[in-house]
Amino acid sequence: MNLKKRYADGLKVPFCLAVILLLCANLQAQETAPPMRISPDEAVQLAVKNNLALESTRAGTATKKRASDLSWNQFIPSVDVGGALLRLNNAPEAMVLPLSQILGPTAPDITLGGGGSQWKVAGSITAAVSFNVSMIEDMKKLRLDYESGIISYEKARLQLERDIRKAYHNLLLLQENINLLRGSFENAERQVQMAQANYNAGLAPELTYLQALVAKENMRPIIDQTENGLKLSMAQFAMYLGLDYNTPFELEPVAASTDFISIDVAEMISKAAAGKPDIQELRQTILYLNSYKKSVKHRLFTPTISLSWSADPTFTKDPWKDSWFSMDDWKQQQGSLRLTIGFRLNGLLPFTVEHQGMKALEDQITTATLGLTQMIQGTEIEIYNTVLALEKARITSEAQAQTVSLAEQSFRLTEQAYQAGLQDYFQVQNTEQSLRQARVQMLEQQFIYLNGLIDLEYSIGVPFGTLSSKENQ
Repeated sequence: MNLKKRYADGLKVPFCLAVILLLCANLQAQETAPPMRISPDEAVQLAVKNNLALESTRAGTATKKRASDLSWNQFIPSVDVGGALLRLNNAPEAMVLPLSQILGPTAPDITLGGGGSQWKVAGSITAAVSFNVSMIEDMKKLRLDYESGIISYEKARLQLERDIRKAYHNLLLLQENINLLRGSFENAERQVQMAQANYNAGLAPELTYLQALVAKENMRPIIDQTENGLKLSMAQFAMYLGLDYNTPFELEPVAASTDFISIDVAEMISKAAAGKPDIQELRQTILYLNSYKKSVKHRLFTPTISLSWSADPTFTKDPWKDSWFSMDDWKQQQGSLRLTIGFRLNGLLPFTVEHQGMKALEDQITTATLGLTQMIQGTEIEIYNTVLALEKARITSEAQAQTVSLAEQSFRLTEQAYQAGLQDYFQVQNTEQSLRQARVQMLEQQFIYLNGLIDLEYSIGVPFGTLSSKENQ
């Protein structure tokens, strides 16, 4: 036993080492894996494919489609088949035919029945079908419900695509801001080196060197916080795409153009009132409620026609002794073909549950109609605000473009003066940093404009890129 234990303990160490080496190899492979390069369109495709909420909506839509395609099955007759083995409480009594009283005393009496088995075998077959005008409206209602599912799915998909594209732009802008901060930190390091050299040469006081050093160190937490924010945003973005949070990926740059399009507010409002997914969804809901109301009215105020057929064959002999396969031994007791016309009177009385349910449904339709009116009015204000924001971004971007032009000119002149010995390198670094900052600010306004176009495209119900493609024309 000790030898076996020592042998098993000796195997544990190489096994653990193998597991550790395998985990280290996997971690190293993940660290050395090249980042996934992804474009906005590819990001949208991944999100649509892997988003769980969207998949749930898609599954619900498939269920509604199946119900709509098979809505005719309510006209299929219901068929019930059953069988029973029963024992009578009393044995069947015999019936005596008194022939002696009819034909004379010499004629024998005849006994019919009696003495039969108390056990019986009986079967039952019932087929029935009903029709009401509401059944036709129910088919329409199921089709409208399926169409509502399609609209809801498309709305969820468009919302997801809108959010993914805007998040993509925000990540790019965050990366540019980090590049600007890193450039500013490098510039601060050069300033510290210059201040230290001047201090060592006796050309500047120690306070100047310390101020430059403090300014550089104050930038470290800002850069760390911004980089951590970028990592968190990247992790969230990866999870939106259905990837692991630590999946490395590289964003393809988006060309932000300074060409802006003219926007007709009245035209945008008109398109939004007809094409915004939220409005389309609410309109479809109102259509469904109206169809549901018609179905309930038909069910309450129109007669229902029912056609049924039933048969109950019963075995007349002893089921334990006689054969069951003789058709002459099966008798039908109470079979029938029935046509029934029925009408419920409850819906005619105003205080009944049925009538109050109808009133509640009408109130629900009224509320939804008022909500649609409010949504259209809110959309008009939303479009107006979006257009104003786009105009503001356009004006700011154009002004920032002039700032970039001036910064480029200042950097060029400072660089020429430095080459001529009229300026020190410190001034060149400052003008270069100002130029980089002006470019980032202009890029920020351009991304604000692009995100505004994305919101406007969603609101008016056109494919994403429709307005931005006009921008590039």
